[in-house]
Amino acid sequence: MMPVRVLRQIAIILEMIKFEHTVFALPFALLSALLAARGIPEPRTLGWILVAMVGARSAAMAFNRIADLHYDALNPRTANRALPRGTLTLGQVAAFTAVSAGVFVLAAWQLNPLCFALSPVALLWILGYSYTKRFTALSHLWLGLSLGIAPVGAWLAVRGQFDLVPILLALAVTLWTAGFDTIYSLQDVEFDRRVGLRSLPQTVGEAPALWLSRLMHVGMVGLLLAVGRLADLHWGYYAGVSVAALLIAYEQSLVKPDDLSRVNLAFFTLNGWVSVLLFAFTVVDWWMFWR
Repeated sequence: MMPVRVLRQIAIILEMIKFEHTVFALPFALLSALLAARGIPEPRTLGWILVAMVGARSAAMAFNRIADLHYDALNPRTANRALPRGTLTLGQVAAFTAVSAGVFVLAAWQLNPLCFALSPVALLWILGYSYTKRFTALSHLWLGLSLGIAPVGAWLAVRGQFDLVPILLALAVTLWTAGFDTIYSLQDVEFDRRVGLRSLPQTVGEAPALWLSRLMHVGMVGLLLAVGRLADLHWGYYAGVSVAALLIAYEQSLVKPDDLSRVNLAFFTLNGWVSVLLFAFTVVDWWMFWR
């Protein structure tokens, strides 16, 4: 029986990396795999895609906690995280990061040679995000593409070659993520200005940043419509895009420059439903029209 202390440490690690937020990018990876296979991928391929997703995201989140330790300790909003609080040591988080990165590379190796060859590039990109706020207000787009790698990787896992459909999906995920990350960063505008970190709200102001977020989300919906056309999808998929668009519109309505009280609802709850429901409707489309 696993000791209580070990279980407690695992729970702290999962909370530190916000494991439940894997739901943001994972449905897009599964959607891409479904389109690439024109159905359910082989169980082995699907399994290693899931392992790669969990490994990559866990490594990126843990590394972010290491890179941002100094700032997290200074920011009242983040000072209670595991590393600043001392419930995890730097060595423990570094080891977890290394193991997670290794799991990702192993999964890529198990998928196919192209995935394995590109795995260091993907790791470099997703780990590099942690430093972008030091030098660019476009860090939101860097984060967005970090998640956008998921549908491209899933497509490559199934087909072993690039195509336009996963690239459009990646761009859609990039704009979607950048849009909601811009909203989330409104909470730290004053802190970012004080310590010299960059974000769109810090650089252009809260109200203009919200308009840029809205434009990014409009672009995301447009790209999803283009995916449907290019992949010859049907009303099930388009119903999913419509639901996603309505959820995003509601998300945007919740946040005002002078009222951030519902940021967490906009960021955490609604965005999880956007990706899950879009994938679910795409499965319905597959079941009814092209299985």
